[in-house]
This record gives sequence, structure tokens and C-alpha cells, in this order.
Amino acid sequence: MTPQLLFAVGSENPVKINCVAAAVTAFWPTARVVGTRTDSQVSAQPTSEHEMCLGAFNRAQQSLENIVAAQYGVGIEGGIEDNEDGMWAFAVIVIVDRNRRISEGQTGRFKLPEGVARLIREEGLELGEADDRFFGRQNSKQNEGAIGILSDGRITRMELYQPAVIFALLPFLHPEYYEEL
Repeated sequence: MTPQLLFAVGSENPVKINCVAAAVTAFWPTARVVGTRTDSQVSAQPTSEHEMCLGAFNRAQQSLENIVAAQYGVGIEGGIEDNEDGMWAFAVIVIVDRNRRISEGQTGRFKLPEGVARLIREEGLELGEADDRFFGRQNSKQNEGAIGILSDGRITRMELYQPAVIFALLPFLHPEYYEEL
């Protein structure tokens, strides 16, 4: 009998755990997904793709250390990049397995309103805090997030993250097409 697949997510945020569960069970219906507290070991508000990748990797690795029965660790690290066009939000997903194979996916990127960007730049707020203040919300980071607010609920954080989890799963789904992970 094949053991049940277990994915450990380096977060206790229900949105992140649920998006991984939805993506994983689309391919392995009996797989289980559990969350665990991890430390990204990057800044509270990552401001580059590199920093998001590192944070997601750290979370994925720690989740495997925390959940010894898991075959896969998943790290999700959201952040922002500020450039001449404005401030953009997106997330990076990293999946690692017990054989030290690593894969990555990314969400779509969307531009933040300048009012939110100013709160992050000038007051040093994290995106979730800036969203709450700018949009008059509470705990949007654990709920709809900026994408849910700005899209009037037509794209949820879970819907934003889920394809990126699938992107990161591709080399594990089809190792025959990926020579090295």
C-alpha cells in the first residue's frame, strides 16, 4: 500500500494552507496538507523577488523539519517590488522534497494603488497593514488581501496563489520532462 502523501505548508495562515490543499488534491485526492509555524528569515515585508524566493525556500525547508512525516514542504512568501512603474504585489511558492529537489512558482503580479504604496514606503508598513489602513479593513492579510479588495472579490488570495502552487508542482508531477529539479 502506498503511503498517503503529506504536504507541510510553512504557515498557519488558513488561506495559504487551503490553496495548497486545493492544488495538491486536484492531483492526489487523498493527499493531506498541514500547516506549521515557520520563520521566513527575511524581512517582514519582502521587497524583491530574490527575498521572496529565499523566504519561501526557508519556510519550505523548515516545514519539512517540523513535520517529519511530510514528503513535501511548501513555502509561500508574498511581497512587493517597487520600480519606476509603481509598486507591484505578488508571491513566490517553493516546494522541496526529502530528496532535496526544489521547484518554484509565482503568482500573477498586480499594481498597488499609490496610497497603499506610500504607506509602505513612507511609514514602513507591511502590505497587510497598509491595506487595512488604506481600505478601512481589519486583518485583510488573513482574509481577502489586496487582490480581493481591488478585484471586488472576483479574485481571492486563494485563487491568486493556487495556480502558482500548481506551477511549482509541475516538475514533481512530470519528472520525466525535467532533468534536474
